[in-house]
Amino acid sequence: MAERLVDVLDRSGVVLHTYPITLGEFGDTADDAAYEAKALEAAAHGRLAPNNDLQSLTAKIHVSRSGQMSSYGDNVQGDSETKVGLEQAIRERAYALWEQDGRPENHSEEYWHRALDEHLRERAYALWQRDGSPPGRADEYWERVIQFQAQ
Repeated sequence: MAERLVDVLDRSGVVLHTYPITLGEFGDTADDAAYEAKALEAAAHGRLAPNNDLQSLTAKIHVSRSGQMSSYGDNVQGDSETKVGLEQAIRERAYALWEQDGRPENHSEEYWHRALDEHLRERAYALWQRDGSPPGRADEYWERVIQFQAQ
């Protein structure tokens, strides 16, 4: 898998956030457009801008001016919107659940799946609430979160 940094910009070209995006399987290569599309999707899921402004956001591959490749110094928490960030959030939650249950042996996979399920359910609920809690559409938000996580 290859990771690239992608800047998400507002309509005036100001960088709002830089996402570390991971795409592709071993041996596969993804083009810049795929990384940019994933960053815009992460921006929407991460509530980087109000819903009305999402269509005006653009993305471009991050270019380092000098030194190491790193995100701009913004304060937006977008880690859990990336594969690496999601895995870290799940790992931390699974560990906390494991400790809370008295550290039982040989149950790491169970705690991983439990933590993943909790995280995704919270994310789907937050997105559903953000959009005004539309009646009868909760399953849509669950499917969106599952599809995003599967990419």
